[in-house]
Amino acid sequence: MTDAAQATSSGSIGLEDGLKKLGYESFRPGQREAIATLVDGGRLLLVAPTGGGKSLVYQLPASLLPGTTLVVSPLISLMNDQVIALEERGVRATYLASTLDRTELRARLEGLRQGDYKIAYVAPERLADQGFRSVLDSIDCPLVAIDEAHCISEWGHDFRPEYMQIGQLLQSLPKARIIACTATATPVVRDEILARLGLGAETPQHLRGFARPNLALRAARAPSDAQRSSEVDALLAEALGGPEKNAGTAIIYSPTRKRTEKEADRLEGLGWKVAAYHAGLSAAARETAQQQFIRGELELVVATNAFGMGIDRSDVRAVIHLGPPGSIEAYYQEVGRAGRDGEPAWGLLLWSERDLPLRRRLLEMPVNDRMPLPEVVEHKWNLFLELMRWAEGGSCRHDAILRYFGDESESLGGCGKCDVCGRLVDDEDASTEEVTLIVRKALSGVARVNRRFGLNAAAKLLHGDTDERLARSGLDEVSTFGILSEYPAAWISKVLNRCVTAGWVTFSGADRPVVQLTREGADVMQGRRPARLILPSKDEALPRRERGPKRPKVDVSDLDENGRDLFELLRLHRTELAREQGVPPYVVASDRTLRELAMLRPTSHDELLTVHGIGPSKAEQYGDGFLLVLRG
Repeated sequence: MTDAAQATSSGSIGLEDGLKKLGYESFRPGQREAIATLVDGGRLLLVAPTGGGKSLVYQLPASLLPGTTLVVSPLISLMNDQVIALEERGVRATYLASTLDRTELRARLEGLRQGDYKIAYVAPERLADQGFRSVLDSIDCPLVAIDEAHCISEWGHDFRPEYMQIGQLLQSLPKARIIACTATATPVVRDEILARLGLGAETPQHLRGFARPNLALRAARAPSDAQRSSEVDALLAEALGGPEKNAGTAIIYSPTRKRTEKEADRLEGLGWKVAAYHAGLSAAARETAQQQFIRGELELVVATNAFGMGIDRSDVRAVIHLGPPGSIEAYYQEVGRAGRDGEPAWGLLLWSERDLPLRRRLLEMPVNDRMPLPEVVEHKWNLFLELMRWAEGGSCRHDAILRYFGDESESLGGCGKCDVCGRLVDDEDASTEEVTLIVRKALSGVARVNRRFGLNAAAKLLHGDTDERLARSGLDEVSTFGILSEYPAAWISKVLNRCVTAGWVTFSGADRPVVQLTREGADVMQGRRPARLILPSKDEALPRRERGPKRPKVDVSDLDENGRDLFELLRLHRTELAREQGVPPYVVASDRTLRELAMLRPTSHDELLTVHGIGPSKAEQYGDGFLLVLRG
């Protein structure tokens, strides 16, 4: 415990009274424990998602401890909002950033020197300013909070070089308590944060709040503009009911400025109150859009990732990505802006194969006329591939994210709301017995190469390929060799990758990672745990010459005008049914089913059974309603 911590413990500074003074009735789960750890122990790494209440963990002690707490944050707009909120609650606060003119900056520095503030927010580049450092040397600083601490990691998704100065700052404040906060940090990044801040590996880490059971996550392949528009419109109808329904708001993230404006124009043409937001707009235009969103004057904002940091609006009902961001960390931070009020909300990630070469090209582009280091490019490329594996993955999307962040204590065992859980309930492509048999065979291949070779060797073993490593180890003689030889090697690799996403297979070793079964994977292989997984499509598993006739490709753009109208009416009917029954819409019918209904237009229960996704039970349960819509 530091000297400062010995002087004041969490039991003596009146946490309950301080909480009420800040306007809160009670702590959220984990907040009190985090504050006690920080105040009594002097060190804490806090990892909690956007909107998870991280600010209170340092604001409450800061308001009660003697002296001035320093908060390092890269988000100037957030600093301003936080200072206003603190001042309204009776806590003297200020911020120092490049947006202030010299006179105002000098006045605030003098106020800081005089001890006028309980909390001072500073941008990280301010730490190099000698005038600021001299003021800092003259004040009593009981606590330093580093917000967005993942920015200090060169291997994270949002590295900022100015964060590298923070470690030196902390050395000059040996008595101060220190809290590092982030919404998105894997175990590797967390270790790097502690090392670069000089906090030591024994620093307590509080990891909580990543489970969002109210958030229905979905990912869909949408290679064409028409498919993307169809997916966007369907989710907006499901989440908001339509324009001017006063059912909340939605954020639509776009990968480019051009697409941002194009999508905003399209949605405005459909009657939505919408604004575009990206860095190419004037500061006035961005401020107007942001304030309209905060005041509830907009139903939608279409934006690049420049929008949303520090935005605290609880009724965001949907976050849609028109293309994948750079990593799972970036995705979960952005989609986490939906449903902060705990009510049902949706997240939709749209992707296509074109996104992979585009992302690779962006990563290899020079930054400030300097080519990126090859090892950094490869690391960020692997972060992106993790997201793409998640998008294609065949296991519960929530649980896969929890495993990625190392927060398995909050695992939901299947959220029941994401698109994968919905398909696992109603999957017609493979029986439970077939899935179980294939998965157990795949895991037995991993068990054979356990801790010796990588995933590629396991795939070759299962496919029965000639390989020097397998022969040298005698693995080409085991009963598992070629156990999945009837399937293409690429399909087997997809199955193994989905086993990784499901948490049944992991990797060890830094330079040459080798695979190993997890405890859960061993349980699945031994039949002690169900193999809840969606396999890659059977069609992909067969050699091209053996593939059966393909279903006609059904897309809204392929339908006539009447068919497109029917498709939208069917979607509205599905949404109403889902709301009445309290189930996700895809449990009623998939978009593919609705497209085929609009195209084939069956007139009887017998004809309904020819439509993809409609079996006898669904025909009995929903058939009359579908036929009524189709008859008009």
